Amino acid sequence: MLLERIYDEDLAQASYLIGCQAMGEAVVVDARRDIQVYQDLAAKNGMKITAVTETHIHADYLSGTRELAAATGAAIYVSGEGGDDWQYEFDAERLFDQSTIKLGNISLKALHTPGHTPEHLSFLITDGAFSDEPGFLLTGDFVFSGDLGRPDLLDEAAGGTDTRFAGAHDLFVSLKEQFLTLPDYVQIYPGHGAGSACGKALGAIPSSTVGYERNFSWWGPYLAANDETGFIETLLDGQPDAHAYFGRMKRQNRQGPAIMGERAPLVELSGSDVVEALAADEIGIVDTRHHSEVHKGTVVGALNIPAGNKAASYGGWAMDPETDQRPLVLLAPGSETATEMWDHLVRVGIDNVAGYVTSFEGLPTYTPETLAPAQLARFDAAMVLDVRNKSEHSAGHIPGSEQLNAGRVLWHTDQLPSDGVIVSYCQSGVRNSVAASALRRAGHEVIELEGSYVGWNAWKQAQDA
Repeated sequence: MLLERIYDEDLAQASYLIGCQAMGEAVVVDARRDIQVYQDLAAKNGMKITAVTETHIHADYLSGTRELAAATGAAIYVSGEGGDDWQYEFDAERLFDQSTIKLGNISLKALHTPGHTPEHLSFLITDGAFSDEPGFLLTGDFVFSGDLGRPDLLDEAAGGTDTRFAGAHDLFVSLKEQFLTLPDYVQIYPGHGAGSACGKALGAIPSSTVGYERNFSWWGPYLAANDETGFIETLLDGQPDAHAYFGRMKRQNRQGPAIMGERAPLVELSGSDVVEALAADEIGIVDTRHHSEVHKGTVVGALNIPAGNKAASYGGWAMDPETDQRPLVLLAPGSETATEMWDHLVRVGIDNVAGYVTSFEGLPTYTPETLAPAQLARFDAAMVLDVRNKSEHSAGHIPGSEQLNAGRVLWHTDQLPSDGVIVSYCQSGVRNSVAASALRRAGHEVIELEGSYVGWNAWKQAQDA
């Protein structure tokens, strides 16, 4: 048996390829939409992808299940559990508790493990060539290394009302009746790692075991004592802010994400064409540089989505492709880099990218306004906006500031003043630059605090010394 973990550092998301080396067949679980990595891995091992499946209707990224099936001809399997309100809306074979996907000597048995979502499945894997007993469990967003999938996302991102309590109860039952009935030696492979917003204390360890989590996780003592009340209170306390784009992901994943098909590499666009399209408001520019470079000058109306390992996350914060359908033009040194960034963006459903430019020469530029910490107290701001997480704001913030997470701010502009200047900050400036660029593009006047909270706090301590 071949079991390969494919990890996306951007969204802290893990997908898996499980292959039968005797049959030359493989199944992919929880695929992302830029699918070449799975095709390359299968080809490297002389395998054909014959099945694709997923643990649940995801909220933090757009599923690549349909994309990969379309490219390979693989059969699609999805959960049929969860009741009428949690059924997928596209054609696929339904899996229920104890349903099995077979690949030669390998079997993937579906276990219904609700809690994070009502339809959630985990996959118990048996390598029949080695043993008749299961040895591995793909837990999706059920059990992580050191944590559990949060049960409040349906409230936070999908329009639910107090579903978190029923979800937390279901999670307790799933642990008690499914997870903890397995032998301690069963290895678990979760769907996310540290940095994901799908839990509050995810570990960075890529795998664990049933016994290790039973004995050393925060939730183990509550299950040992059958203390459901204490479990629920602890589980729901201190969950991180859910990004607003999660609601779109959840809805589109249920409906069935659009199939893009083979994408040609992005091409370089001429400066004159870009200037003309900008003047007609037909495109959007993405400044992919670090905010320190953006602050030296950028294109009027440009979004700052820094290239690198968090481009999908920042892209999901900075624009909503359902309400803003203008194609994007990326700043990039060449086609390979531009296409790599596009790969990140399609993971959150930002598909419409027209091409790239290698510089902003000839384009209308301006310098974003910033404000020194020493000037803040004397500045007549309509709002001082903290775009960090609630937990960060609670741990320390600029007096009088209002907290609204950078991943939610564009969807909650009703909480912002309609007139006047907003002074915004995050911890060090990166998130703030993304959020500020999105708000400026939406018509708000925003000035970024130099150094953000770190800079302000250093200045404050110097004043108090």
